[in-house]
Amino acid sequence: MSESDATDDEATDNGVTADPATPLIRRAGDIEYEEVDAAEGLSKAVLIGEAHGAQNLAIRRFTLAPAAEVPRHKNEIEHEQYVLAGEYVVGIDGEEHTVQGGDALHIPAGAVHWYRNERDLEGAFLCAVPTGDDAIELVEEE
Repeated sequence: MSESDATDDEATDNGVTADPATPLIRRAGDIEYEEVDAAEGLSKAVLIGEAHGAQNLAIRRFTLAPAAEVPRHKNEIEHEQYVLAGEYVVGIDGEEHTVQGGDALHIPAGAVHWYRNERDLEGAFLCAVPTGDDAIELVEEE
């Protein structure tokens, strides 16, 4: 493979979508995180998504700062999550669950869910979702 072959973020420079048939390696140092507007202390990075040539699934990495809370919301698409680090509370359809590194979650489409980090350490998780549009709706406390 030559240096000119697409092996990282260069595949998406200038808004160009990577070729789905071309393998892609994204280096950790090249992946950018952004703060999520709806929740102070929550950051997100798209590790692999449509812009990188993925046609079916997107893999995202989230970090949840100490004392951060993500408000109650629901999505039109399902979420599969894998907890990488930390320990935090996940609420799903009215039940709260404490999760930690190594735990896996399935959040069905339309399920009301939220997150709360009560620890002094950052939490981190991977989230796999179908590619395409997703409507996120904030849900008021009952």
